[in-house]
Amino acid sequence: MKNKNFEKIQWKSFCKEGFLVSGVDEVGRGCLAGPVYAAAVILNHSNWDDQLTDSKKLSEKQRTYWFDKIQAEHQVGIGFASVDEIEKFNILQASFLAMKRAIEGLKLKSGIILVDGHMKIPGLPGFEQHAVVKGDLRLSPISAASIVAKVTRDNLMKELSKDFPEYGFEVHKGYATEIHRKAIQRKGPTSIHRKTFGGVKEFL
Repeated sequence: MKNKNFEKIQWKSFCKEGFLVSGVDEVGRGCLAGPVYAAAVILNHSNWDDQLTDSKKLSEKQRTYWFDKIQAEHQVGIGFASVDEIEKFNILQASFLAMKRAIEGLKLKSGIILVDGHMKIPGLPGFEQHAVVKGDLRLSPISAASIVAKVTRDNLMKELSKDFPEYGFEVHKGYATEIHRKAIQRKGPTSIHRKTFGGVKEFL
């Protein structure tokens, strides 16, 4: 069995050896509406272990604070896959696409990528990848990426709520809450709903 601190020790070792280490995470896979977003973050120093955590564990105010700090002090790439791409490729492949675009935003041709979850991102030659289950809780580069991705997507959904005020996107951000499901049943899907998803396709 691996030591629970194995990945933490390993990524710091990579940094000491001069490798560029990117944390990557996505947000919005389980939503009924809106794009899926991803972020890739290279922390410019490795002493954030006790400060960053999974974005879902933070309040909105805390996420905003860390979002601004990460953007100001570290290297960040952001990518997304549209609703049309989710419907064309399926949500898993669209999530990979968003993550690849986030990594491309860092302008790197090689390096080490720490990916949240148990799957590596296909189609990234030149990169060494490590998939880390619960990486957003365990490794600060992935935690940073989860925060950036979530805040970016949440802000988009708040803006989209102005175009669709009856659906409550500013509250649930497109997730399958009871309020959201009832709004779809009552008013039907919008142009930003994922029409291949259960909870939406029944009401087309």
